[in-house]
Amino acid sequence: MELASKYNPKDVEAKWYQYWTDHKLFSSKPDGREPYTIVIPPPNVTGVLHMGHMLNNTIQDILIRKARLDGKNACWVPGTDHASIATEAKVVNKLAQQGIKKRDLTREQFLEHAWAWTEEHGGIILKQLRKLGASCDWDRTAFTLDEKRSESVMKVFVDLYEKGYIYRGLRMVNWDSKAQTVLSTEEVIYREEKSKLYHLKYYVADADTNPVVLTGEEGEVVHKDEKGYYAIVATTRPETIMGDTAMCINPKDVKNQWLKGHKVIVPLVNRVIPVIEDRYVDIEFGTGCLKVTPAHDVNDYALGKTHNLETIDIFNPDGTISEAGGLYVGMDRMVVRKQIAKDLEEAGLMDHIEDYDNKVGYSERNQDTAVEPRLCKQWFLSMQHMADIALPPVLEGKLKFYPTKYVTTYKNWLENIQDWCISRQLWWGHRIPAYFLPETEDGNERFVVALTEEEALAKAKEIDPSVTMEQLRRDEDALDTWFSSWLWPVSLFDGINNPDNEEIKYYYPTSDLVTGPDIIFFWVARMIMAGCEYMKDIPFRNVYFTGIVRDKIGRKMSKSLGNSPDALELIERFGADGVRMGMMLAAPASNDILYDDALCAQGMNFCNKMWNAFRLVKGWEVADIEQPESNAKSIAWMNAKIKADYAEINDHFSKYRLNDALMTAFKLFTDEFSGWYLEMIKPAYQAPIDRTTYEETLTIFDKLLHVIHPFMPFITEELWQHIIDRKDGEALMVDVFKLDALTDEEKTLLARYETAKQIISGVRGVRQSKNIAPREPLTLEIVANEADADTELNTIIKKMAGLSDINYVQQKGDGSSSFMIGTREYAVPLGDLIDTEAEIAKAEAELKHLEGFLNGIRKKLSNERFVANAPEAVVALERKKEADSLEKIAALKETIASLSK
Repeated sequence: MELASKYNPKDVEAKWYQYWTDHKLFSSKPDGREPYTIVIPPPNVTGVLHMGHMLNNTIQDILIRKARLDGKNACWVPGTDHASIATEAKVVNKLAQQGIKKRDLTREQFLEHAWAWTEEHGGIILKQLRKLGASCDWDRTAFTLDEKRSESVMKVFVDLYEKGYIYRGLRMVNWDSKAQTVLSTEEVIYREEKSKLYHLKYYVADADTNPVVLTGEEGEVVHKDEKGYYAIVATTRPETIMGDTAMCINPKDVKNQWLKGHKVIVPLVNRVIPVIEDRYVDIEFGTGCLKVTPAHDVNDYALGKTHNLETIDIFNPDGTISEAGGLYVGMDRMVVRKQIAKDLEEAGLMDHIEDYDNKVGYSERNQDTAVEPRLCKQWFLSMQHMADIALPPVLEGKLKFYPTKYVTTYKNWLENIQDWCISRQLWWGHRIPAYFLPETEDGNERFVVALTEEEALAKAKEIDPSVTMEQLRRDEDALDTWFSSWLWPVSLFDGINNPDNEEIKYYYPTSDLVTGPDIIFFWVARMIMAGCEYMKDIPFRNVYFTGIVRDKIGRKMSKSLGNSPDALELIERFGADGVRMGMMLAAPASNDILYDDALCAQGMNFCNKMWNAFRLVKGWEVADIEQPESNAKSIAWMNAKIKADYAEINDHFSKYRLNDALMTAFKLFTDEFSGWYLEMIKPAYQAPIDRTTYEETLTIFDKLLHVIHPFMPFITEELWQHIIDRKDGEALMVDVFKLDALTDEEKTLLARYETAKQIISGVRGVRQSKNIAPREPLTLEIVANEADADTELNTIIKKMAGLSDINYVQQKGDGSSSFMIGTREYAVPLGDLIDTEAEIAKAEAELKHLEGFLNGIRKKLSNERFVANAPEAVVALERKKEADSLEKIAALKETIASLSK
């Protein structure tokens, strides 16, 4: 195959991805090898490739490709999540554009539209991942709503219900009024907001029959006007006053003692409510008087239960005021907030309004929708048992987190676990397998949980023998999306339906999970729970938490800021390999990623460097001539260097420091191979290279391509296929690559070459500082006895440093420029190569500057007040500056004296 003069990713990437897939090189079946398994964090079917996906899937692909090269049976299972809330919202919006409302459709009709939308859009992101080079076993692609996963979810629900872990109860929940569904605690995102604190007047209702008695205590605060006595209540949500059923004060609050035993009137609503006492009330917040709205605040609900208060739900599911509210019926709650503030002002019931900073909960899926606390019956999973089985594996280190700081985060959540609300008021999702019997005469709810209608009827007849199938009503709600994805590592290998099958026994536990820390509670912790419950083992051995992709000035990427580049456009510009390298260069282990297009450009430049280096080698004329001994030594050194650096790379992989592993591979190629090795063995101008060196160099190139392949799979595959003619089906990506450990002889050789490189760099430094042309031959003087020196590499040193000779001397000659390596001095006689007068003038100018700098330091150190009062470290730093200056001054004087002779 002919190699193009310039590297073009478009000519390479699609070609090799098709080749890999055509030959089923990503597929995995159980065999005798060690398995290495990753399950993809399933992206939402609504999603398209963004920078977070790029980072996460690049890391997964690097790990999976490295495992293949290590000889493991690598299996990366892809799939998508049905994303109940997000997908239903997309379908509802699409229907609205067609003039169709969800409520006008039956469940079955709506689901037909949802499946059609999913079939059209659901696979987009997985197709986009192919462009990145993701080497998933596409034949295993799963969907959280497909048959196997759905069957698994139903079985788990029934099993947990029968074990007593799932229950149905009336609880205060988080309500998304836009999606009109309940949310779990973890799906509420709290944001700091500039709000208003409204101070409302609640007049005493019973002053005539129950006279107000003032305590006269210091600190007592009493409000009275022509209408009578009143208390002031501070609230950020005046629209909820229609649901007030009490006012509460702290029994220890001196300023409000006069309110004890009284009743007050809810402003505008004119409902008379009691004043109750409870230590829950914060004496310092507002006026110390708390309006109690049991239906719309979790803490008020608890107060309501304690004090047997009436509960009035004033909101409809869509966030408008219900008939029970009595006022503003049908108006949106946020519109009511503004209107009721005006009406309270006009009625003289607003004392004042002040600015107030508070945290407001928003729906994680509909981030423009403030969450509404709402009292309703839902299905819950009792989590204490799950926490008890999921905590020990992480604390004991059986399952490791990278970085380890997330162990504390995980521990704190599990130790303060709350029951999981698993029902959602949606049609798109796994429908809850619960069937309701007709209610009893006293209105009690009766239900059974079963996998099929037939089982449900049989169980229902045990409760009421007269019940018929037609009388059973299946629960309309769907399960929380996370209730399917928490089974992901198990259900992907059919471990729920068929727990002893060959694949679950071979691939489970999986090896590594790569995910963001933002879903440690949503997903990671729950997968551990499900794995421990159903497989009696952890679902993965390691969890690598990625950082957040930010722009170069540290802002989180978002559409609203316009700072998130189009992922596919980046691949179009820089090639997948360039983007992969750019992402990983910016991704130190688990820290946030400061992304910049310049990093992808650097990745593309590295592709060009590899391409040009390969063309250089392939372009050499090869002859059957004797191999120079220096070439043989350099080949041995380069092979040893690859061994040493690959061991370091493997160590980085074991610690999930993939950024460091990439940098080591990058420097191995650019610095050691291109910068040193190729220059060491390169033939003279228009001269041929010996065949042995040429073939060994191609073998070295082969090794380097294996080292770099996990990070940059496309260009490495292309070049590997050009080294020699390959058979159809052969591929770098499945070519097992292992290196022996360094021998003592190789370690010695590496050390000797490092010294030689330092000598070469020292001579080059002299050339640069003295402005001596590279082709100008120089002599090197080594202040040592030849018997004590390593002379075997002198040929290489002379070639690389442009030396005509290397001499061993007892003392360096006059007019030379010297440098030190360890304790040994090296000198380059300059003779007539430099302008002596110019060099003396330059040295004298630098000397004058240093002497002035030294005088300033000594003045400071001679100041007794400074020495006595400055921190010890500051004084020590000044003394070090003094010593360093003296050393440099002495060296400059010696240089001037030498040049003046």
